[in-house]
Amino acid sequence: MRKGTLRQILLITDGCSNQGEDPVATASLAHEQGITVNVIGILEDDQLEETDSLREVEDIALSGGGVSQLVYKQALSQTVQSVTKQAMTQTMQGFVNQELQQILGKGQTLEDVEPEKRGEIMEVVEDMGETCDLEVLVLVDTSASMYDKLPTVKEALIDLSISLNARIGRNRFAICRFPAKRKTMEKILDWSPALDTISSIFPKLTSGGVTPTGPAIREAMYQFSKKGLRRSFINEDEPGLEEA
Repeated sequence: MRKGTLRQILLITDGCSNQGEDPVATASLAHEQGITVNVIGILEDDQLEETDSLREVEDIALSGGGVSQLVYKQALSQTVQSVTKQAMTQTMQGFVNQELQQILGKGQTLEDVEPEKRGEIMEVVEDMGETCDLEVLVLVDTSASMYDKLPTVKEALIDLSISLNARIGRNRFAICRFPAKRKTMEKILDWSPALDTISSIFPKLTSGGVTPTGPAIREAMYQFSKKGLRRSFINEDEPGLEEA
């Protein structure tokens, strides 16, 4: 089986979008382009989960074929790792279910396979998750209410990079913030195999402004087709290896 690439947008936010197109519809568009949209909603210490802003978190992820999680900032690091890995497995299972429908007939899924065979298939899914290439674009909400949460976001992303380093497949990360001055979104870290460089970036981030989540997701989609990313893979490949 030819090694593939999983593409994820990881949206980290604490509030409702309030400008531009519907983020749920934009996440659906991203999913149609083969990009999974995962969302982590950060709760205030005294915040209840049942709010419009946090219901939107779930709706965006559902539409984007991804995973959503609500979390207090103290547990953000572990959650970022969990959501990223869970989304990888979910994407692989979706691919396997499509293949099973081709073999067993329409409507058949992994749950319809006998337990012994199901276990063997899940081993293949786990192996694929370890060997495929992974591209994660982290989309960070830097609106005013996120000010005191940004240091925690920085530490969580560094931990994510470290936790994924043991994978056989190659990792590529990019970080974008929204909103930005005079534009919807700004890339603050271009595609890189590690996130340790963000220690020098995050202290410079300012927070404030509206929350154009939908337009930001649309802009994030375009970052996966940048020529620079494809060139970086080619340059690092050993002679004779195919471009990922």
